[in-house]
Parts: sequence; structure tokens; C-alpha cells
Amino acid sequence: MRKSFGLVEVLKGIDLEVKQGEVFCLIGPSGSGKSTFLRCINHLEKVSSGRLSVAGELVGYQQRGDRLYELKEREVARKRRDIGMVFQRFNLFPHMTALENIVEAPVQVKGVSKAAARERARELLARVGLADKAANYPSQLSGGQQQRVAIARALAMDPKLMLFDEPTSALDPELVGDVLDVMRGLAEEGMTMVVVTHEMGFAREVGDALVFMDDGVVVESGHPRDVLTDPQHDRTKAFLSKVL
Repeated sequence: MRKSFGLVEVLKGIDLEVKQGEVFCLIGPSGSGKSTFLRCINHLEKVSSGRLSVAGELVGYQQRGDRLYELKEREVARKRRDIGMVFQRFNLFPHMTALENIVEAPVQVKGVSKAAARERARELLARVGLADKAANYPSQLSGGQQQRVAIARALAMDPKLMLFDEPTSALDPELVGDVLDVMRGLAEEGMTMVVVTHEMGFAREVGDALVFMDDGVVVESGHPRDVLTDPQHDRTKAFLSKVL
């Protein structure tokens, strides 16, 4: 898969497979293409060439013969329901309570009744340790609490795949642990996850596979403990020497 912005090629031929139930971690310096790759998975960014599928279905495109045709936005949105995404900056609706943030998508996109969506939202808030924050607005929550609401919001759509784009990088250090604990719980339950992260401890302890990206290419990949403790590529060694 390749992705260009104008004349600048950001992803220069990414060929990866994430297995069902796997926690797949992406690491690398800023500007290496990690977040762009993540956004291509759910078609927030359109790939320039190549193809990408989730659970056997192309994302954003339909194949007719040997050609790919981009789907209409409504069809893209329907397929995107199976892919939850948690952003670096939470992206909660500021005028809605934590409960309302979680209820919105199931009601509007999947046609779930408000009563059922509210019941499910309360279950998810309890799951992420925020059962007592249902009536709070984002401005009344800490960054870590907002991120846990964002995770609950993504889970409300019952996704097949969860994408995390540096979910802890905007948090104060003491708030990181609560978010990572929620992610560990999801991993233990078998959720398929692609995680762009700078949390090497999380990658080592929870990850099933790890990829080091730089300048739009995969430099090195393998089991997280192998890559982090015995990197084979000089560029990987240089990067890890600065972050470990």
C-alpha cells in the first residue's frame, strides 16, 4: 500500500498482516507514516495505490474485475462501523455528557434504541472505570478520563478492529496507567488492536507483534520483546537508544 500527499510519498509500500485477536504495535519517529497508515485503515485517508482489507472486505473500495472503485461515503461509513478508532486528542463532543457521547453513534448510525444504547453505555462506562461520570461533560473530566470515555465510545459500535493513535501521548504521566489498563483488558478479551504508541513497556508486555517504521517504510518487525531487546537494523537501534 502506498499513500502520497501531492508529490510527497508518505507511505512507500507497506505490506503487513494483522491476525485476528492480535495486538499489533507500531513504533517509530514522528513523521514516519504511522498515523497516516492508521487513518488509511478506516479510509479517513484514501490510499494512493495498493489495497487494504479488514475481515476479508476491502475498506473504501469495491473490486469489479481487476479494477477498484471507490465506494460512496454512505457505504464507506457503513463499513467503517466495524472499525473503532481512538485518537490522540480524545475528540469528544464538548456539548454532550460522557453518556451522551457514547450513545450518539449507536443510535444515529446503527439505529439502536435510545434505551438500549443508554444501558450499553452505562455498562461500558463501568468497564472503563467511569461508572460515576456518566453525567459529566468532557470539560469536567481529566485527560485520562476523557480518553477512557473515547475508548468506551468506540466499543459501543461493537467493532471487529480497534485502532489507537498514540492514545496516551497527550496525557499527564500519572494518567497514562489507567488508559493502558483498559487497553490491556481489551487485549485479554481478544480484541484485535493496531496501536501506534511510544509506550514501549505496553508494547513489550501486551503486544503480539511490533513494527518499527521510518520514512514511510517498515524497517523491522517481529515479536515485541525480540525487536526491543535485540534489534537487527541500525536505524532501529538508533531509535530505541533514545526512547528506552
